Amino acid sequence: MKQQLPGVYTAVRKDRTTYFRASLTYRAKHISLGSYDRAEDAHQAYLLAGSLLSDPAVSLNDYREDSLLSFEKWVCLVNFRDNGLYFSTPIYVRPKFFYYYFSPSDFFIFDLEDLFYYATRKISRRGGHFFVADYGMQVNIMSRYGIKNYAVPGRDFRFINGNPQDMRYENIEIINRYNGVCAVRKNGRTRYQVRIHVKGNIHVGTYDSETEAAIAYNKAVDLLKKAGVNKAYVPNYMEGMSPAVYADLYASVKVSSGVRNYRCE
Repeated sequence: MKQQLPGVYTAVRKDRTTYFRASLTYRAKHISLGSYDRAEDAHQAYLLAGSLLSDPAVSLNDYREDSLLSFEKWVCLVNFRDNGLYFSTPIYVRPKFFYYYFSPSDFFIFDLEDLFYYATRKISRRGGHFFVADYGMQVNIMSRYGIKNYAVPGRDFRFINGNPQDMRYENIEIINRYNGVCAVRKNGRTRYQVRIHVKGNIHVGTYDSETEAAIAYNKAVDLLKKAGVNKAYVPNYMEGMSPAVYADLYASVKVSSGVRNYRCE
């Protein structure tokens, strides 16, 4: 590529049309700023990036939609200027947490222990769900915090401070950890209802402990499969439980006649 205006390089697409790339070097870090159809736009992006890196008075709130730099690049540069850390994802680090930005008013707050994870994985949004590419798979980021894909806010989990953008571990309370299990509090006592969906919800039972309820769901899954129900149920994984203890509970836990007597039509 041939350099012309400062910070601008000419490049050629596969169809042999010309475009212009902008880049700069700051604190020995070479930073690509983007591609442009006009050399002058690429040069102005270069100058804007230099201004961002040299002027601490410029903040993320100064970003405008018509900027020649993407908001993602704006965040990367401001974070590099203020914190000496360059990430390819739109992260701004604070002493005890960091922001992952989508726009000046749209962001997540994460614990610092998640910094490497999100510094190396870009969050994508689709239909209100947020995903990262992890070892070739699309992973819903909520699963990282014990929130299942079908979980209902307020029923299965809640954000303690009421802010759904605050994904710090201390702010997330998992109410129902297991598939098919729902905690129900009545007369000062908590019990655990289990339902499983076939064509509609089938009541499996109500149990004194969350562990019994989770295993009852697994038992219902097995019984329905034996009855010919062809659904991809995800059984509950009982972490830390020995096979012998699991087998004893599985044998003793009771499920409803609606499950035991279910027949496929």
